[in-house]
Parts: sequence; structure tokens; C-alpha cells
Amino acid sequence: MPEQNRFQFAKSHLDNEVMLLNASMSDFSYGTHAHEEFSLGVTLSGRQDFFALGEHHKSHAGNVVIFNPNDAHDGHSGGHDPLHYKMLYMHPEQLAPMLKSAGLKQADHFRFQQCVCNDFELRQHILRLAMLVENHHTSMMNFSSALFEFAEFLAARSGTDKTQSSPKKDPVFERVREYLHSHIADEVSLDDLSQVAHLSKYHLLRRFRDYFGMTPHKYWQNCRLNKAKRAIELGMPIADVLYTFGFTDLSYFNRCFKPVFGMTPLQFRRHILHIK
Repeated sequence: MPEQNRFQFAKSHLDNEVMLLNASMSDFSYGTHAHEEFSLGVTLSGRQDFFALGEHHKSHAGNVVIFNPNDAHDGHSGGHDPLHYKMLYMHPEQLAPMLKSAGLKQADHFRFQQCVCNDFELRQHILRLAMLVENHHTSMMNFSSALFEFAEFLAARSGTDKTQSSPKKDPVFERVREYLHSHIADEVSLDDLSQVAHLSKYHLLRRFRDYFGMTPHKYWQNCRLNKAKRAIELGMPIADVLYTFGFTDLSYFNRCFKPVFGMTPLQFRRHILHIK
């Protein structure tokens, strides 16, 4: 990978569920994908261009970029200057209990309403948490306090935001989602999904992309990649990851993994597990 495209992942030594990405991009482009976590980022310099929620977005230096869990998006550097940004990943199962403790009643359905915003306080919370993840001398008390203060900030904002609402769920496509997740290592066909949804193949394709922001194959592949990434973080050998999540060989796994995470699975394993 060219020197101008660098991706560095870091995990808090205090909280294994919070991950930080420091990224520098010049000519790299993310393929369409989605994360299981909330993705909370700050554009440090350059411009971050991406497509999400049916619209094209541009994030300039100082802006905050946010993706809710399962929001499909892509991304690349915009303009002539290299892009530098930090991105925190936090699972909704971790954030929801803190939001409840902070007084938000519908914490399980919490979602951010904007992909890009210029919000000084939100930016400061994200950068503070990023700094604490990077600092190996951070105390548990300091880190836990910062996480809860962030939750309190979000709960207070949501309490005054009259537009806060959770998207309506379609039982047909939630059933399709469950089927795909339960057959994560299998070769699922469009005919299989058509039977689950009780829709024709082409009607399913159109409505699925409208609902999930990507095609059924792309969504299924994205699910496998997220689970494979998580397994690598937990120390599963790459050969076992291939077998468990249905990737035919390492070459194919590399081609799927790198456009989403910026590095190959082996590079990611060495990086996140500190293997030389």
C-alpha cells in the first residue's frame, strides 16, 4: 500500500469493545459496506466524501462524521489534499446501557440524525475518547468517566431533539436479515431469499437495496466480513476464519477484506494483536 494510504487500528487496553482508527488516504476508496457499531469520526484535514442514506456527503476539516449501525456507506478522499481522520467504533450494546443510565428512555433505538455536522462539543467528546484509547497510561476511572460523560451529552441532546426517531422496520426484510445471519457461512441464493420474503427475485432486489442500502450479495458479504474481523480481533487463526465464515481461499478473503478495512486480514491481525 502506498505510504500516503495508512490505516492504524488501536484498541483500548481498558475496554476491548472500543476501537479507534487513525486513517490517512490519498488514492484509496472504500467499497460500500456497513459496520455493526456506531462509527464516530472527526475529519482532521482534507475532505472526506461518501455516499450514505441515499445522498452524497462532504466532510471538511473539523466536521464530525457519523454512521449508525448497519448504515451502508462508501468513502474516499475529496479534493486535492490528502485526507486524515480519526474514527471511533462503539457497539450499540455498549452504548445503550450508558444512555439508559443517563436518562434516555428509548436508548435501545438511539440513532444519530445526521451523517455530517459541525458540532464543537460532539467533536471534543470524540477526540477526547480517541486520545484516551491511544494513551496506554489511561486509568479505568478516567476512561469510564469519559464514556459516561459522552453518553450524558448524547442523552441531553436527544431529550431536546424533537426529530429523534427510530426508522420503521419492515418485518419482511427483518426476516430476510435473520435468515442471512443464520446462514452466514452458506452459499445463499436469490431464490432462497425470494422464498423467505415471498417476493419475486427482481422485486426483492429492488426493495432489498432500498431497505439496506446495498444488494443482497453485498449485504451478506458485509455481514461475513464484520464477523470475520471480530473473530480475528479475538485471536482466531486466519485459516479457521476462512472456514467458519465461508470464504473459499485467502486470496478471495483478501480481495473482500481490504476495500472495507484498508488492509489485508493478515495485516489487520498483526496490527490489532501486536504480532511482529
